[in-house]
Amino acid sequence: MKPAATDGAAGRPVERRVNCPHCRGQAVYGPSNPWRPFCSERCRNGDLGDWASERFRLPAEAPPDGQLPPEAQ
Repeated sequence: MKPAATDGAAGRPVERRVNCPHCRGQAVYGPSNPWRPFCSERCRNGDLGDWASERFRLPAEAPPDGQLPPEAQ
């Protein structure tokens, strides 16, 4: 296992920072951030809401003209 990076001076682990997937702000990616990879509970809930309202969708093939998709029959 690879040892954690330290800041050198005090030997504390360096906190990894990532971009929040929702607002693109900086977020700590570590145990000190209970909402990781999000920066806050607000961004975590906003992202969940986007999925729940189907704002994010996986691409699917459209049925040929004149045919209904199987779930609509």
